[in-house]
Amino acid sequence: MGERLDGRVALVTGASRGIGRAAAMALAQAGAHVIAVARTTGALEELDDDVRALGAGGGVTIVPLDLCDGDGIDRLGAEVFERWGKLDVLVGNAGRLGVLSPLGHVPADEWTRTLEVNVTANWRLIRAFDSLLRLSDAGRAIFVTSGAAQKCRAYWGVYSVSKAALDAVVMSWVAETRDLPLRINLISPGPVRTAMRAQAMPGEDAASLPSPEDVAPLFLKLALPSCDLHGETLHGGQA
Repeated sequence: MGERLDGRVALVTGASRGIGRAAAMALAQAGAHVIAVARTTGALEELDDDVRALGAGGGVTIVPLDLCDGDGIDRLGAEVFERWGKLDVLVGNAGRLGVLSPLGHVPADEWTRTLEVNVTANWRLIRAFDSLLRLSDAGRAIFVTSGAAQKCRAYWGVYSVSKAALDAVVMSWVAETRDLPLRINLISPGPVRTAMRAQAMPGEDAASLPSPEDVAPLFLKLALPSCDLHGETLHGGQA
């Protein structure tokens, strides 16, 4: 059996479906106790049921939370400290595609909401959990980016801007933590069979794409205490 995460605490955002759910399942199966964060209570309860059904996981604490609630993220940080006294793994997975539109036609509220979810919420997570990750003997932070940050395709402006900004936030944090045991990295999953992908590419044959479970080993790789990567971006297929 490979290296495990027994006794470690991992927080995963966007854990109710898609890549986040697959990552949460993989971390729990490896022995971590997963704090699963998403807006949908019912889907989080299903995740909890599935982990329990495995009979060998580290367990799940479900947290229904809209990540645009910055004060809610702060409260969650305080609650994690009170219960566990640290955080070992942070996975910033939750994301929003936004509207595919010429930049001049993007509604202001859609622009704001997309940047709140993809950028500001992750900064708030860093703000709330940086000190708790430093209390771990091997803190690990993992964020989900996209090739859209560099490709800048027509009509993908709001999503591309948000992912480029996320990359800048994460890499700035990387530069600030080079002398610490904390390891911070990115995952760029590529095309994956998710609801967001279906929204972006409605005519695509979803069966031809990798599943979220195919990407999950990347999260486990970067979550392990033995991982020494820092400031790297792993791509789908590198597990």
